[in-house]
Amino acid sequence: MNEQSDTGTHRYTAELAGRIERHWQDYWESAGTFEAPNPAGPLGEPDKLGDRPKVYAMDMFPYPSGAGLHVGHPLGYIATDVFSRYKRMTGHNVLHTLGYDAFGLPAEQYAVQTGTHPRVTTEANIANMRRQLRRLGLGHDSRRSVATTDPEFYRWTQWIFLQIFDSWYDPEAQRARPIAELRASFERGERPTPDGRPWAELGRAEQEDVLSGYRLAYADEAPVNWCPGLGTVLANEEVTAEGRSERGNFPVFKANLRQWKMRITAYAERLLRDLDRLDWPEAIKLQQRNWIGRSEGARVDFALDGHPELGPVTVFTTRPDTLFGATYMVLAPEHPLVDGIVPQAWPTGPDGAEPPAAWTRGAATPAEAVAAYRKAVGGESDVERLAETREKTGVFTGGYAINPVNGERIPVFVADYVLMGYGTGAIMAVPGHDSRDFAFARAFGLPIRCVVAPPADSGLGTDPAAWDDAFTANTDATLTASTGEGLSLDGLSVPDAKKAVIGWLEQRGLGEGTVTYRLRDWLFSRQRYWGEPFPIVYDEDGVAVPLPDSMLPVELPEIDDYRPRTFDPEDADTSPETPLSRNREWVEVTLDLGDGPKRYRRETNTMPNWAGSCWYELRYLDPTNTERLVDPAVEAYWMGPKDGTDASTGDPGGVDLYVGGSEHAVLHLLYARFWHKILFDLGHVSSAEPFHRLFNQGMIQAYAFTDSRGVYVPAEEVVERDGGWFWNDEPVRREYGKMGKSLKNSVTPDQIFEEYGADTLRLYEMAMGPLDVSRPWDTRAVVGSFRFLQRLWRTVVDEATGEVVVVDEPLDAETERLLHRTIDGMRRDMEGLRFNTAIAKAIEFNNHLTKRAAGGQATPREAAEKLVLLVAPLAPHIAEELWRRLGHEGSLAHEPLPQADPALLREETVTCVVQVRGKVRARLEVPPSSSEEELRALALADEGVVAALGGAEVRKVIVRAPKLVNIVPA
Repeated sequence: MNEQSDTGTHRYTAELAGRIERHWQDYWESAGTFEAPNPAGPLGEPDKLGDRPKVYAMDMFPYPSGAGLHVGHPLGYIATDVFSRYKRMTGHNVLHTLGYDAFGLPAEQYAVQTGTHPRVTTEANIANMRRQLRRLGLGHDSRRSVATTDPEFYRWTQWIFLQIFDSWYDPEAQRARPIAELRASFERGERPTPDGRPWAELGRAEQEDVLSGYRLAYADEAPVNWCPGLGTVLANEEVTAEGRSERGNFPVFKANLRQWKMRITAYAERLLRDLDRLDWPEAIKLQQRNWIGRSEGARVDFALDGHPELGPVTVFTTRPDTLFGATYMVLAPEHPLVDGIVPQAWPTGPDGAEPPAAWTRGAATPAEAVAAYRKAVGGESDVERLAETREKTGVFTGGYAINPVNGERIPVFVADYVLMGYGTGAIMAVPGHDSRDFAFARAFGLPIRCVVAPPADSGLGTDPAAWDDAFTANTDATLTASTGEGLSLDGLSVPDAKKAVIGWLEQRGLGEGTVTYRLRDWLFSRQRYWGEPFPIVYDEDGVAVPLPDSMLPVELPEIDDYRPRTFDPEDADTSPETPLSRNREWVEVTLDLGDGPKRYRRETNTMPNWAGSCWYELRYLDPTNTERLVDPAVEAYWMGPKDGTDASTGDPGGVDLYVGGSEHAVLHLLYARFWHKILFDLGHVSSAEPFHRLFNQGMIQAYAFTDSRGVYVPAEEVVERDGGWFWNDEPVRREYGKMGKSLKNSVTPDQIFEEYGADTLRLYEMAMGPLDVSRPWDTRAVVGSFRFLQRLWRTVVDEATGEVVVVDEPLDAETERLLHRTIDGMRRDMEGLRFNTAIAKAIEFNNHLTKRAAGGQATPREAAEKLVLLVAPLAPHIAEELWRRLGHEGSLAHEPLPQADPALLREETVTCVVQVRGKVRARLEVPPSSSEEELRALALADEGVVAALGGAEVRKVIVRAPKLVNIVPA
C-alpha cells in the first residue's frame, strides 16, 4: 500500500493510519497469517509444525456486552497479542484466538425488558465486539473462535456434564472413576449398601439414590442461596459479603430446594496441593487456598442424653485439646437432629426451676421456642449469621449431650452462628478459647472454663471471669484442668495435647483425627432460560436418566416468555419457577433410550454461565471436530506436559500464558481446574491443569464527575477552567474509579481509532505502565504515542514524496552499539511482559536516528529494518507498511526478530537512584547513555517503586539522567 493522505502529502495522519490498518487487517485475514496448524484432526497440518516449540496464549473469555468495548477492556487482549506476535517472530508455533462467553443474565434481562430473543441481542453484541477487536489488529486465528451459545459448542459442554455425572471420586485411588465400576462393586458385594441389604434387593430408584451419593454431579435437596428478586438460586461465590446477589444487589435467603450440584469437595486436596505446581501470582494462590480452607483437627462424637436411638452428634474441631472446656453444644437451626431432641416440656434443674428466660426466649415449650427462632433467622444470609460484630442469639432445645472426655452433661442450643453447610452443622462450644462462644456464653450466662493457660507474663490469669474475651492463642501455652478417665493433659503443650486427645478418642471409638475443608459443593442449577440445558430426563420413578451422545446437543426451545418467576425480593417463602417449565411440549417427551419408547420429563433448570468457561481452552484447540471434544494428539501438542512425563507428578501442562483479571481468582479459575482434573482422570486430556501460567493485568481507570446531587455526568462533556471542573457551566466534583458506563466515564476504542488509529491505542496502553498495575487513562496523553509513530514513519518515509529515505550504508559504531542494546533490551522486556520499557527503548533508538538525520546523516537500512521488526509486535500495522516500503514482500509476522551480538552489549553502567516521596525505593544499574524516557519507564516498572506507590496516581516524574529519578505521587 502506497497512497497519499487527503492532505496531498505522505504524512502519517489518523486518516492514513486508518487506511493502512484496514489494508493489513484484510491482508492477514485473506492470507490466513495467524492460522495455527494442528498435528491432527480437522485443522491438522502436521507438515507445517516443523521442530519449532509451541506457545498457547489466551485471554479470559469476554462477555459480549451491548455497550461494546471501552478502552479499558482490550488492555489484556493487546498484551497477549504483543506477546504472541513476539513469540512467532522468535520461532514459535503460536495458538492465539478469542471466543465469547455469551450465556448469562444480562442478555436474558434485556430480553425480558424488550421481548427480543436473547440469541438475537447476543449475536449482535458479538458482531460488534468482533468488529472492534479486529480493528485493533489482534492476530487471532479466527477459525478457532467459539461462542458458548453455539449449539455445537454446548453440545460438548453437555457431553462433559455427562462424563461428570457418570463418574465418582475414589478416595483410595485419589481420582475419578466411571460410575459403572462402583455399581459393579456393589453388585459383587464388595461394598456394603447404606442399610446393609444386598444390592439386588434394592429397587432401581433405591440403587440410583445410593449411587447419587457418590456421583460427581448429583441432584440434592439442601440449603441453597435463593434470590427471589432474580428468580434463581446462586452459588456461594455469587453472593456478596452483605448477603446480596452480585448481580442486581437483591437480598439472598437460605431455602431447601432440590438442585444440581458438583462434588468439587472431593477434589479439595488436589486443588490445594497442585497450586504449588502452577506459575500463578501468589495472591491468587492465596485466595484459592483460603477459599478451599483446609483445616486439620478431629471429629468427635457427643452422645445425646436420653436419645440413644438418634445416635451421636458429630462435631469437627481444630482444637481437640480444648474438649475439657466444652460447656455447651450448638446445633444449626436446620440440623436434622434438632426436632428429635426437643422434649415436650422444659427440663427442670435439681431445685425444680426451669431454664433461665434468656435460654427459652419466653416460650412455653421447647418446640415453640425452636420453631419461633427458626422463623426469626430463616431469612438471614450466611454472611449475616457469621458476622463477628453481630449480637449472639439462640435458644435452648431442652436437650443435653454428653462430653465424651469427662462425661459431663451439657445443654444443647440452636444458634444462627452455626451453619449447616459448614463442618457438620454442630459445634462443641468452648467459650474460654473461642471468641464467638465466649460472647454467646456471656449473653446466656453459661459457664466459661479455662483449660489452656495463658503465659504467666500475659497478665490474664486463669479466671475467665476477669477476661474481656476468650484466650485463643496456642503458642507457648500449656493445658490445665484437663483430666478425665484415662486422659490427662495437664502440663502438655497444645500440639502434644491435640495428639493425646485424638489418640484417646480413636482408641475408644469416640472420634478420629481428620481434615476438613471450607469449600462447599458447587451449586450448578439456575432457574433461567438463557443457559445450557441439562442432558438429563426423568422417568416415571423420578430417576435421573442421562441422554446418549447421539441425542446431543439438547437445544434450547423457542419460548414466548423468557422471564423466570420473580417475587418480592424480601419474600423468602417462595420457590423458583423456570421459563423452560412453561413449555410443556418440550418438557414432556417420548424417547427410546434403548428399552422402547417411554415418556420422560426433561430437566427444566439450566446450567450456570460458568459451565462453558470451564473448558473453552480445550475447544479452541479443535473447534471443528464433530467426533471428539478434542483430538488427543492436538491436546497433547498444545497443552500436554512439556517433559513428556505423567502430568499427575511432573509438569502439569496447560495453557502457556493465560491473561485476565484477578476478580476471577475463585469462581472461574477454581471451577475450570475442577472440570479439567476430572477430564484428566478419565483419560480425555493429558494435562492435569488447564492454565500453567497466569498473569493478572491491571485495570485502566478514569476520572468521573458528579453534580451537586451526586449524579454522574458525562466525563467527555466536562471542561476544566479556573482550577475546577464544570458541566453545563455548573461546578462538578471529580473522583477516580473504574472506567464504565455506570460512571459515565467510558472512552471507546472507536474514538481513538478515529483520532489516531489502532497502532496508537495499542502503543499507548502498553506504554502506560507495568502491565499488572492499574493505571489512569488520559486521552490528552495519547498524542505522545501517536507522535512517536509519526517520527518512526519519518525515519523511513519522506513525508513530501513518499520515497524511502534509508541508505545502504554500514552502521557507525555508536548506532551499532545502541541498536544491539535495544535489540537485547526489547527482547528481554517482551519475554517478561514489560512492554512499557520495551517501548521506551524503541523510542530512545528512534530518537537517536532522528538526531542523526537532523545532522545530515541518512538512516542506514539495517538500523531502520531492525527497528521496524522490533516495533512490529507492538504496532503491527505501521510496521507491516514500512516493511513493505523497505522492499519486502508479504507479511513480517513470521520474520525472525533481530538478535543482539553479545560482543556489542558490554557497557559500563551507573547507579540510578529512584525516590518516591523523597525516600529511596530502588537503585537501577543503567547505561550512562540512558534517556529520560527510558529511565522514567524503568523506574515506574520497578517492583519496589510500584509497592511504594500503592496504586496512587503519579503527578510528576523528575528525571536527572542518568543518576536520579524522583517520583511525586498525586
